[in-house]
Amino acid sequence: MSRDHRPAPKQRLRIWGKHAVMAALANPERRITQILGSRAALGEYDLPHQVPVRYAEAADLGRLVPRDAPHQGIVIECDPLPDVWLGDVLAEAPARATLLVLDQVTDPHNVGAILRSAAAFDALGIVTQDRHAPPESGVLARSASGALEIVPWVRVTNLARALEEIAQAEFWRIGLDGGANVTLSEALGAPRVALVLGAEGEGLRQNTIAHCDQVARLPMSAKVESLNVSNAAAIALYAASSA
Repeated sequence: MSRDHRPAPKQRLRIWGKHAVMAALANPERRITQILGSRAALGEYDLPHQVPVRYAEAADLGRLVPRDAPHQGIVIECDPLPDVWLGDVLAEAPARATLLVLDQVTDPHNVGAILRSAAAFDALGIVTQDRHAPPESGVLARSASGALEIVPWVRVTNLARALEEIAQAEFWRIGLDGGANVTLSEALGAPRVALVLGAEGEGLRQNTIAHCDQVARLPMSAKVESLNVSNAAAIALYAASSA
C-alpha cells in the first residue's frame, strides 16, 4: 500500500461554526485540546469531559477567527486529522465507487464545498497534492460543514503516481475538460470511477490528462464558459451516482 504522505509539520488549528464543531466533537479521530464559547452556545453541545472549556464573550471569540467569520458562539482548538493513505482507501473501495482527484485546486472554500458534495453523494474520498492544495483550516472546515470529519482526504506528493495506483485498483479515470469531445454521461459506465478536476481557469495540467483514461466535459450552454470547480464537482458526482 502506498505510504506517500505530506511532509509539512502539523500545526494546531481552530474550527468554528455549529456544524463543523459538532462533526469534530463526534469524530474519534479528532484530538481537541480546548473548547471556547459563550455559556448560551456551549449549553447546546454534549461536550467531552476531558477537554478544557473556557467561557468567552462573542467579541473575544471574534478575535480568534478571521474577520466577520460566523463562529456561532463556539471555537475549538484541535490537532489536524491523522494522515490518510491512498492504498488504505483503495483497499476499502466497494465494487461500485467514486473517487475525486483534484489537480492543484488551492482555494479552501472550493475544497471545503467539494468535501461537502463528496459526503452528500457517498464518494470514497478526495485526493489532492500536498503542495498545491490548501491545508486543513477553520475556513475549509466551515465550508465543508462537517464533511471534513467524515470524508477521507488523501494528500500525495506526486499526483501522476497516485493516478497510476488508482488505475491499478480498477478505477476508470475521467478528467473533466471543457474542450473534450464526449460528455461525462457518455464516459461513465465503469463501476469504479475517479473524477479528475483541475483548478478553475487553468484546468487540468497536461501530465494529469496523460494519466487519465478518458477526458470528458459537462454539457453546458454556450452562454457560460465554465463553472466553479466545486459546482462542477457536485454535478459530476451526481452524474456518477446516477449512472
